[in-house]
Amino acid sequence: MVEDPLEAPLLVTPGEPAGVGPELVLALAREPWPFPWLAVADPGLLSERARALGLAVRVEEAGPGDGGSGSGRLAVLPVPLARPAPPGRPRPDNARYVLSCLDRAVAACLEGRARALVTGPVHKGVINEAGIRFAGHTEYLAERAGVERVVMMLATEGLRVALATTHLPLAEVPRAITREGLETTARILEADLRRRFRISRPRILVCGLNPHAGEGGHLGREEQEVIGPVLERLRAEGLALEGPLPADTLFVPSRLAGADAVLAMYHDQGLPVLKFKGFGRAVNLTLGLPFVRASVDHGTALELAGTGRADPGSLRLALETAAALSR
Repeated sequence: MVEDPLEAPLLVTPGEPAGVGPELVLALAREPWPFPWLAVADPGLLSERARALGLAVRVEEAGPGDGGSGSGRLAVLPVPLARPAPPGRPRPDNARYVLSCLDRAVAACLEGRARALVTGPVHKGVINEAGIRFAGHTEYLAERAGVERVVMMLATEGLRVALATTHLPLAEVPRAITREGLETTARILEADLRRRFRISRPRILVCGLNPHAGEGGHLGREEQEVIGPVLERLRAEGLALEGPLPADTLFVPSRLAGADAVLAMYHDQGLPVLKFKGFGRAVNLTLGLPFVRASVDHGTALELAGTGRADPGSLRLALETAAALSR
């Protein structure tokens, strides 16, 4: 355990090696940084991508007490690729590599050797094609950290949206919303808004599941039988929760004014609004972990990999956000 966690580095996993993640990490290594951060990746992959793109970045293996990356240097905790990873051509053979990078980073965070984790985009389909069941970063990190439940939240300027369910087929969402699960999600969201964001009494708007929040039971009864009773119980404890509210009118500016977060019932109920508002300027956070985890708000962008045209803005924001929240 390090004596001062603020002196510990942040760790960045570039994600899918054939995607844009490696070049986004290289782009950030060209900038000066006021805190130390290291990449967890294959140094040869990063060196090769830097040469191909003509980026003047020195890729070096990190040593004890390493000062970190920035101003033309990229410090790396090495994890070897299984196969070469040409840009835009993902291979299932490298799925284990992607997860090994995450495993090494998570272990460092849990042991206090790293301050926070920032993740680049992975390709869930390629990992599953390798015979590894993988729903996403959020679920994988919870399992590795030994946490029963975590909460996915995306944040951009003026809006935070958390999810009661994450990467599920739409047909499975209603039965996945239970009283116990929703209560735990709301408690994690409220607690991390206090702990990480230093909001003394967070005000959270909660979506209904059905159109018009069920229209008094005529368009579905989840609001009356699950969501409403949970919110009533938590409000009695002093949590500032409003809802269940119709999702189609919850996201208007007058309703959002003064709200600290929105709790949506499923992935595509809340995230399209947030990404419309701030795509490329948003960060994905996993709440409820024993360490801070932030990620980009976009995918692997295979069509841009190796072109040098990928925008590092979301990864930059994720790194800055992780640094701020881990204080």
